[in-house]
Amino acid sequence: MSHSSKGAIYMAAAANFLIAVAKFGGAAITGSAAMMSEGIHSLVDTGNQGLLLLGLKLSAKEADEKHPFGYGKETYFWSFLVAVMIFGLGAGVSIWEGVDKVIHPHALDVHVVASVFGIDIRTYHVVFSILVIAMALEGAAFRTAYRTFRAQHPDIPILKAVHSSKDPTVFVILFEDSAALLGLMVACVGIAAAYGFDMPVLDGLASVVIGIILAVTAFFLAVECKGLLIGESANVPSRKKIDNIVSAIPGILQVNEIITLHLGPQSLIVCISVDFRDRLTSPEVEAAVSRLEIDIRHAVPEVSKVFIEAQNWLSHQDLLDQVRAAKEAQNTGHPS
Repeated sequence: MSHSSKGAIYMAAAANFLIAVAKFGGAAITGSAAMMSEGIHSLVDTGNQGLLLLGLKLSAKEADEKHPFGYGKETYFWSFLVAVMIFGLGAGVSIWEGVDKVIHPHALDVHVVASVFGIDIRTYHVVFSILVIAMALEGAAFRTAYRTFRAQHPDIPILKAVHSSKDPTVFVILFEDSAALLGLMVACVGIAAAYGFDMPVLDGLASVVIGIILAVTAFFLAVECKGLLIGESANVPSRKKIDNIVSAIPGILQVNEIITLHLGPQSLIVCISVDFRDRLTSPEVEAAVSRLEIDIRHAVPEVSKVFIEAQNWLSHQDLLDQVRAAKEAQNTGHPS
């Protein structure tokens, strides 16, 4: 995780905390369900950034006897938990608050909060000021997250970059900020309509829409984080680099199999099975293996472990056939 990525998280956490305080103040003044939902949303986001930072700290622990491949998946677990938090607390509470307001509507409070130079400052002036400031802060946080993410994935469409990314922390922040900006726009429209048409039910509907936005965001993030948590291979450019390096090593007759697996954003395991030419001596095979590992680590810096197996191609295929037959027998309930 780069310092710029951590910077995006810290920026989002600071902005969300300040926004949450302001939104709760606005909700207390007006009784707006949409404003309360936005306050809850920002408070949950602040906690989520704390969870992401915790995941980053835990993932940096050194490998030990119990976890020989390290703790890189801590990042994936805590990112997945963030998606659950967005859905359970953010979306759930927002929808509940909105439905309650729709069923039991009550007029938004309108009174003079203060007078400045003879001009009355009413509750709706305060509320919309809070929303505008919140948009500015969220926009700044979104800009930081977007620049960080694009720096990691230049010239790749945003959704494709998210799907291929092995570092969930930045795209989690990016989508949180996107949902926050959409939620603020909905809150503005809902509260303005509730005041303008004297229909408090519109404020409740805005809260429900905010909850739906959060639910969709949470589902998308959960799906992406679930794939990483289960285990994903290296992205296509990295796999192609590894394939080319293996193919270029002299003395390799046949590449049996190449498997890659991410155990964290900066922890990639590479397992290679190759058939060396029979005429190679043991020192030549050892030199080829060393050259192969050095070249792979140089071309793909996130590689943490490289395992290389020397095996006859036909023997490897026979073994794969036996494994497939055993699985089919197990699935059908008949012994092989």
